[in-house]
Amino acid sequence: MTPDLWHAKKIVDSTLHPDTGEPVFLPFRMSCFVLSNLIVTAGMLQPGLGTAGTVAWQVANQSLNVAINSSNANKSSPMTTADLAKSYGIAVTASCSVALGLNALVPRLKVSPSTRNVLSRLVPFAAVATAGALNAYLMRRGEIVTGIDVRPVLSDEEKKKLTEEGKSEADVPSLGRSQKAAKIAVYETAASRVINNTPIMIIPAMTLYHIQFKQAWYKNLMEKEWIKARPRIASSIPIGINLGLIAAVGFVALPLALAVFPQRQAISAESLEPEFHGKGGDGGKVWFNRGL
Repeated sequence: MTPDLWHAKKIVDSTLHPDTGEPVFLPFRMSCFVLSNLIVTAGMLQPGLGTAGTVAWQVANQSLNVAINSSNANKSSPMTTADLAKSYGIAVTASCSVALGLNALVPRLKVSPSTRNVLSRLVPFAAVATAGALNAYLMRRGEIVTGIDVRPVLSDEEKKKLTEEGKSEADVPSLGRSQKAAKIAVYETAASRVINNTPIMIIPAMTLYHIQFKQAWYKNLMEKEWIKARPRIASSIPIGINLGLIAAVGFVALPLALAVFPQRQAISAESLEPEFHGKGGDGGKVWFNRGL
């Protein structure tokens, strides 16, 4: 494959949904995941939000997660509008409850101030990671009930023949819908959210803690009279540093988290329901779109 074709393939793969062939709305594409989340993160980091502000940004955060999970899910078992609305309500309510509950836990712990300071920076990780995984599961649990399409893995000769006919492996008729394949797809997607959130929520928080309490340049900066005279700027400096760290780590972590579990998953047909036994393609395997 030439560099131009490879570049074109990357654009197509990052833009079109593999099941429908339709473009995914830009803010909900995985290629825009970090930037979309950064906007919500900036809101969540604002000082003095209060309970109402915290709840509002948590709802915005989980609503974005719902949109991303739904847009990038396996589409062989599409949800009805009513089911989508119901899953959205449950996902946002449950995810926000977990996030707010864990965030409220730290002040009640009987630990030293320094330990509480560290925990206050780590608890958001637990809240976001748990809520993110829960959100992914709740928005895609319908796939487990109905199953998702599985297709036989083709040999190189069969792939070549399809290419000559102007077709792809997605044009091969489905062998049916498998609930076991759906469980793999949904559980791996939920796990990938935890894997993605782990470095994003831990590394920037601990790095910022180190900068604020260990770095002389930061202390010197915050002690300047010009900064002290402008409280808004003083409060925005750590937020800006934190956002920069989150963006940097996010751009590195997301590709790694998505690569842990291939989007196009190939498994033995014998590991699925009995009706798929003996129907595998090359090597006795079938494949399915895990979603992202």
